[in-house]
Amino acid sequence: MTKTLYVGNLPWAVTEEDLAEAFRAVADVKGSRVITDRETGRSRGFGFVEVDDEDVERVVAAMNGADIGGRQIIVNEARPRQPRY
Repeated sequence: MTKTLYVGNLPWAVTEEDLAEAFRAVADVKGSRVITDRETGRSRGFGFVEVDDEDVERVVAAMNGADIGGRQIIVNEARPRQPRY
């Protein structure tokens, strides 16, 4: 099974491939996505990375506070999405 990790404080220029590449140094990345604004298409400064269950703790420990594009990223296990009313 895979787990999704939240990655915050991303530089605006980071692409999904950049994000996956940064995490590949630590674990096998199953998928990555950078969240963009619907109207402008510009990055919203956060994204998600999918890794194997057994890699979660190691990846969070290694990548939380790591530098990507001159910014210290925030990495933790993603919480389920809350329903929108």
